[in-house]
Amino acid sequence: MASSVFFAPLHYPLLKPPPNYLSRKPLFIAAAVPPLSTAADLSAVAETLDGTTIAVIGGGSVAALAAVLSLADPERRRQMQAEEVGGGDKEVVREYFNNDGFQRWRRIYGETDDVNKVQLDIRLGHSKTVENTMKMLLDEGPLNGVTVCDAGCGTGSMSIPLAKEGAIVSASDISASMVAEAEKLARAELLRGKDELSPGLALPTFQVKDLESVDGKYDTVICLDVLIHYPQSKADAMIAHLASLAKDRLILSFAPKTFYYSLLKRVGELFPGPSKATRAYLHSEADVEQALQKVGWKIRKRGLITTQFYFARLVEAVPV
Repeated sequence: MASSVFFAPLHYPLLKPPPNYLSRKPLFIAAAVPPLSTAADLSAVAETLDGTTIAVIGGGSVAALAAVLSLADPERRRQMQAEEVGGGDKEVVREYFNNDGFQRWRRIYGETDDVNKVQLDIRLGHSKTVENTMKMLLDEGPLNGVTVCDAGCGTGSMSIPLAKEGAIVSASDISASMVAEAEKLARAELLRGKDELSPGLALPTFQVKDLESVDGKYDTVICLDVLIHYPQSKADAMIAHLASLAKDRLILSFAPKTFYYSLLKRVGELFPGPSKATRAYLHSEADVEQALQKVGWKIRKRGLITTQFYFARLVEAVPV
């Protein structure tokens, strides 16, 4: 289940930062779309973003609104949602992605035209993350026979291209609805109406599991747009757990945390979409890097994928 900035599903759109924001040149940058300027665009944002909605406003407006942020109570909205499903963050995420969230993100991840301008932009951002991840992998050579764990697989947008390259894919997601959709799409894409797969290819195996329950040992572990559902204290443990499953490589994407993004996220919570929000956590690259260093891993490649409503920091880590 991918949910960044899918937004996270990086599924939580953020505003484009100032030109001097990046302190280092990213490995990959997807072209950003021009800024929004119409009421229709703003309406599309409110309609689309079921997670943390980022207000589409100028920098000066952000500063002006910062003074009234304390008047909003997004935490209370999240608490009420957790009480409804009888649990905490994990239960909220599972419930959401098995129901309303599944329907919404299936459209966003899919190829249907039944999406608005914002959803289409998020689809583009997520596809860029998948493309850049595949490039990271294929830079090291063919994937034939390479074992890969796709943790938080969503509807299979990463698992399917991996399998097409000959990888042996074990995929999982907290949402049974997402897993069922991913399995259906994988069979359709890889079999294409035939009774048997092409030589050298294998269907991914799909399971309903949260990140904590993923087990096994793999050449490569991939977790895209999922850490947004974990606060940093839990994200550290999840990064350590995922690293323990990988022999050669761990690839992560996450919603980048900066003062600018954090402020926009807080402003966006003043404008909740029509459905209740799952909690969204941003992560600084330094914190992620420190979590990897604690378990004997180092970042080898870095990238930043940006569109107007999607920002994802992408890192590839290897054992020291």
